[in-house]
Amino acid sequence: MLRSLFSRLSLGLWVTLLMLSTWAIAPTAYAYDNPDLLPDRPTNIIDLANALTDTQQDQLDQHLQDFEAETGWKLRVLTQFDRTPGRAVKDFWGLDDKSVMLVADPRGGNLLNFSVGDALYDLLPRTFWIELQTRYGNQFFVRDNGEDSSIIQALQSIETCLRQGGCNVVPGLPREQWILTLITSVLGGIICGFAAHPRKPGQVIAWQWALIFSPLWGILFIAFGIAPVITRTADWLPLLRNVAGFAMGALVAFLSPMFNGSTPSET
Repeated sequence: MLRSLFSRLSLGLWVTLLMLSTWAIAPTAYAYDNPDLLPDRPTNIIDLANALTDTQQDQLDQHLQDFEAETGWKLRVLTQFDRTPGRAVKDFWGLDDKSVMLVADPRGGNLLNFSVGDALYDLLPRTFWIELQTRYGNQFFVRDNGEDSSIIQALQSIETCLRQGGCNVVPGLPREQWILTLITSVLGGIICGFAAHPRKPGQVIAWQWALIFSPLWGILFIAFGIAPVITRTADWLPLLRNVAGFAMGALVAFLSPMFNGSTPSET
């Protein structure tokens, strides 16, 4: 028992010595919250990461000032990397329930973050901010377009939605998102075509099977193929292409068993 107690005391002593030695050789940790990083003049942009050129800063600063005077909504931009003024920006800008602060920090997996006032959630729900962040702040968009374009286009989407009284989704249909809606439309058509293939002699279309599988192909075509398009753009061409893709997928799936020379039996 004494041996066990001695072992525990020895282990505790070694742990204490290890912690003390680590504390002794570790560098002092400095807080990054530094009000001294705030500019000495009123501005709507604090660009500590140099993501914007001087010309872009001047033009964007004036634009945000005009937008606030016109609509009453405050839009502010803070870019940072290894230094940040922290919560000091709240008092510097007078952030309130009608304010949005865009924080651009490339150290994370996504460039963009948003500090949103409570009054904006009635017009722009949380799903809007998540989609806005993933669309313009993802690494692929930033790599192809630059941090400045990511910041500016995100602000433009916010302004557009605030001017029109709110949005549930981010305006605009990126090519990658449209391709995904086209794929789901074609897949929905294929399922519908296979389900509607006749299973009895003399039967033209198996409507009952098409209706049974309608929740599946309906979700793929309507919820994932049509809804994302009509809620994000007024352009009719992507919608027409998705409808054509659904029709072609349904037609190919409907006719393919005939080419095989066999008719599936009804189950």
